[in-house]
Amino acid sequence: MASPGSNKESDKWNERYQSKGQTVATANLSPAYVLHEFQHLLPVEGLALDLASGLGANALFLAQHNLQTHAWDISSVAIEKLNAAAKSLDLNLNTEVRDIVARPPEKNSFDVIVVSHFLDRQIIPDIIAALRKNGLLFYQTFTRAYVQESSPINETFRLGKNELLSLCEDLDVIVYREEGLIGDTDSGFRNEAIFIGQHN
Repeated sequence: MASPGSNKESDKWNERYQSKGQTVATANLSPAYVLHEFQHLLPVEGLALDLASGLGANALFLAQHNLQTHAWDISSVAIEKLNAAAKSLDLNLNTEVRDIVARPPEKNSFDVIVVSHFLDRQIIPDIIAALRKNGLLFYQTFTRAYVQESSPINETFRLGKNELLSLCEDLDVIVYREEGLIGDTDSGFRNEAIFIGQHN
């Protein structure tokens, strides 16, 4: 497991994950809605990446579905906790402490990529290019139109209306959902957008 060294971004996330004081297994975290709800779209085999994995609930879920799974995050603390959780669940993960903005995934390298609650627009073309033919991108993150206030407050890290569709326009759209503030906002899927696209 390689380490990118200390910087302000990694220090910030290390402090945040250290404060949680638990592993994924004891935290009982669930995978992203987009992955759990549409797990039937996953291939029966292949190489998967949980990008900006955090404590790795998505990575554990992918590994439980018999995919060869990689998990990358800038936080060494998060990766350490993920490794402990994978070991306790007897799952084989390939983890890496990695600054994914400085070192995005290589071209044509994964059958499935999952991104949840992370947004850096400059690397989305790299993420799309990293998909193999017929590969799937599962993406879920916060929108600027929201019912309940949640992190991040900075609108730079929130999606504009239908922005995820335009950012991923080079992929065939399989699933898209963004309900915004329409209708009864006490119901439905609010605060976030989800997208599943396929590389053609």
